[in-house]
This record gives sequence, C-alpha cells and structure tokens, in this order.
Amino acid sequence: MTKEKRVKPIPASARRRQAAGSARSPLAPKSLPKLPPLAGVRLATGAAGVRYRDRTDVLLVTLAPDTQVAGVFTQSKMAAAPIDWCRTHLAAGTARALVVNSGNANAFTGGAGMAAATAVAQSTAAAIGCRPAEVFLASTGMIGEPLPAEKITRILGALAESGAADGWRAAADAIMTTDTHPKLATASAEIDGRKVRINGIAKGSGMIAPDMATLLSFVFTDATILAPALQTLLLESVKASFNSITVDGDTSTNDTLLLFATGKGARHAAVGSASDNRLADFRRKLDAVLLDLALQVVRDGEGAQKLIQVDVNGAATDESARKIALSIANSPLVKTAIAGGDANWGRVVMAVGKAGEPADQDRLKIWFGKVLVAENGARTKAYNEAAATKAVSGREVSIAIDLGIGKGHARIYTCDLTEGYIHINGSYRS
Repeated sequence: MTKEKRVKPIPASARRRQAAGSARSPLAPKSLPKLPPLAGVRLATGAAGVRYRDRTDVLLVTLAPDTQVAGVFTQSKMAAAPIDWCRTHLAAGTARALVVNSGNANAFTGGAGMAAATAVAQSTAAAIGCRPAEVFLASTGMIGEPLPAEKITRILGALAESGAADGWRAAADAIMTTDTHPKLATASAEIDGRKVRINGIAKGSGMIAPDMATLLSFVFTDATILAPALQTLLLESVKASFNSITVDGDTSTNDTLLLFATGKGARHAAVGSASDNRLADFRRKLDAVLLDLALQVVRDGEGAQKLIQVDVNGAATDESARKIALSIANSPLVKTAIAGGDANWGRVVMAVGKAGEPADQDRLKIWFGKVLVAENGARTKAYNEAAATKAVSGREVSIAIDLGIGKGHARIYTCDLTEGYIHINGSYRS
C-alpha cells in the first residue's frame, strides 16, 4: 500500500503565479470579489506535481450529502476522459465531490485515460465516504500526455481532511493554466423570501469558442433545487453567457460547466421545476454570475488587449444573426484590425458576407461604437476617420450591424488578436 502523502502548503505568492509568469491582462478586474462561505461546500487545494513543481494543481471540493448536480460539456468529438466520466454519471443527479487537476488534460489518452479518471474517482470516494459515481472530475492542460493519477490520489486523503469553507480564491488559482488571473463571481438571490447564495469560479484564456462549455467553470448554490430543474436552468443560462463568447474559435476537448445545489442554505421548499415562479430571481442572478465569469474569460484571452462586443440586428432569424456575429468575432482580420486601432470596416463587410447567411449590402449598416461608418452599400457620406479610429482604440470596443431584413438578433463577446497570442501558443508545450 502506498503511503499517503501529506499536502505541502504552497505560499500565496506561488499560488498566484499559476500563469507561468504571464503578465496580468490589462482587462483584468482591478480587484477580485471575496466569495463568502457557502453551506454544504468545503474546498481544498494542493500541489501534486502533475506537471509543475511548487504549484497548486489539484482542487478537491467536498459537497454535502444529497447535493444536486447539472452540467454541460464540450461538443468536441475528441472529448477527454473526465468528460466521458461526468456524462456517464450526471443522469443520477447527485454529487458528493468534485476533483479538478491542472497541467494535464487527460485527453486523447485512450484506455489509460479512463483508468486514471476512475482511479481518481475511487480514491476520492474512499477519502470522503461516498460512491465513485458521486465524484465529478475535470482536467485542464496538455492534450495527449498520460495523466499521472497516482500523484493526485496520494494527496486526496489529506485534502479531504483540510477542506475549508473559505477557500474560493485558492480554488480559482489551482485550476488556472495560461490564465493571468483567477476568475470568481458571487451573487445572492431570493427563493420564497429566503436568501440563497451563488458562488462561481472559472478558468479559461485560450482555446475558447462557444460550443458549450468553452472552458472549466464550477458554480455552487446553497439553494434547494432538484437536478432536473437545475439542468434546465443551466441549459438556458449558458446561451447568453458561455455560449456567446469566443477568443480564438477553438473548442477544447475538456470544456466543462458544472452547477451544484447543496440545499444547505436558508430553508425553503424544494423547487423541482425550472418554470416555477419562485425561481425568477434565482434565474436572473444565475444568469448574471455566468455572464460575469464568461466575460472574465474573454477579458483574459491569450494576449488580449481589448474586449469586443459584436451585436447583429435585423437578421433573418436569431440563428442567422448568431452565425454572422460569430463570423465577425472569429475573423482574424477583424480582430487584428481592432488590435491595431484600425477602423477597417471593410473587414466587417467581409465577415458578414462570408457567413453565408441572408444579407443585402444595400441595407447593411455598420457602427463602430456610436459612429456610423457604412450604409446604403457604401461608406457613409458623413464618415469621419478620426471618430471611427477613436471608437476602436479603447480597451472596450463595440461593433454593431443592422442587416435590415428581419428581426433576428445576437450578441457575441470576443477579444482582439495580438502577437501575445502567438507567443503564448508557440511555446505552450515548452
């Protein structure tokens, strides 16, 4: 029997260097929210040495009995082993633990990958006293490298003993890869006049494209909401948040969003249907938390200097508007123009056209910020280059399109494309 390894404490300064020396994004929040304890949730982090030494790389979240769970995952046909594990066990609707490791994606690792995932789940179950099927898993990092599960399993016992209710910041640190800062959000809501809490963390910086989910994110509430209702709420909430962001147009093998409801907060009657009117405020606050986390991901896009909001109106349908908005948001030509402060609206015209959706150039209108730059099939007569340039030169840039042919609308968030993206991804494995 392998002797259990005691978790070595990692200094706060080391925990916060999870981005391997990356400079903090200029779009990062000036301060991070302090997430309050949440009834039924204990968090612990440790350094297993999955890829790097002296770096927290494992998160264990221990959940109260009967915690309900919902989830959405990558649509990639190359889904990682933890995705397969979670999909298999999500239908049961209950969870007792979450284990996340950084440094290794456990993706494209064949049968050994599932064996490693199973070993982590079984070890966690033994440590906290539950069934392996109640343990949910997520991994992030290198694709194609075998996961050294034994490095994780030997610290899980100590992590289970050291869990605390206030470890949110350390938890967000532990799951980062190329992120330059941790991502946290919190909100309170009312159900039946009782106050409940929602806390969430996320990681993501590159390989981000809306094909739910588009990163790792874990959201917790102490409300009493049953799994079927929780799943419906989550599916609806991701549409305008995590499914409406893109950094580089690439969908990861490991994208995971899990929502847990412990039911250990203020007492209220259990809610079993997402259409229950008692969830109205909770739904709004959940939407706000997910959008907050999603925008933090875009603001931390690899090499990003600017946040870009793309609005498409007047499309034939909402789905058509979405495809056009994504065509604009994912265009390297549009993104590099914005990076350089170049009001090149011709690139937006190009992106609209290549989307293959109904469009009429004589009806198309384009705005940079509040500056109308094109209409009636040409540059606007009142075009002002200086005003247009100013509109694309700040940290936050908005591009608006009106196709003038219908009522379809979509909003997508993205970031600019700079040399920083190349530097990060050109040396990712080294």
